[in-house]
Amino acid sequence: SGKSRFALDYAQKRFRRPAFVATAQALDSEMAERIERHRAQRGPEWITIEEPLEVAASISREQNRSDGFLVDCLTLWLSNLLESGSAAPERAIARLIEDLSAGPPVILVTNEVGCGLVPDNALARRFRDLAGLLNQQAAAAAGEVYWVAFGVPVQVKR
Repeated sequence: SGKSRFALDYAQKRFRRPAFVATAQALDSEMAERIERHRAQRGPEWITIEEPLEVAASISREQNRSDGFLVDCLTLWLSNLLESGSAAPERAIARLIEDLSAGPPVILVTNEVGCGLVPDNALARRFRDLAGLLNQQAAAAAGEVYWVAFGVPVQVKR
């Protein structure tokens, strides 16, 4: 869709010392290849932090090394959270957005999963609902929101 490419370009225009927080985990060969492609898109000026769950804590630890962070992506973070067995994902979502809002500048990449059909199984519907909640809270806290489709960014909040 072009979300990650747009976010990288956006971050490079705003930050002198950008940091990339990767939430993906290379659990299979396809994901490992995807991670490597994304890594190759970033230049050597990028600090890379691989953190599937403790995103806000990793940013807090690294904030002296970078003047802005790009988190890619929130929906993978949510998937990691659910796979970890979190009993209270709604609280974890609220805490993440609150912690990120209180820290250094952050650009968030996420997937909009609510535009398609309602899934036919409970787990997928739960994920879709939580992703919607996560995206709504992130957008409410954000100063700007862009939706990227077909490689075209559309600003939906200023």
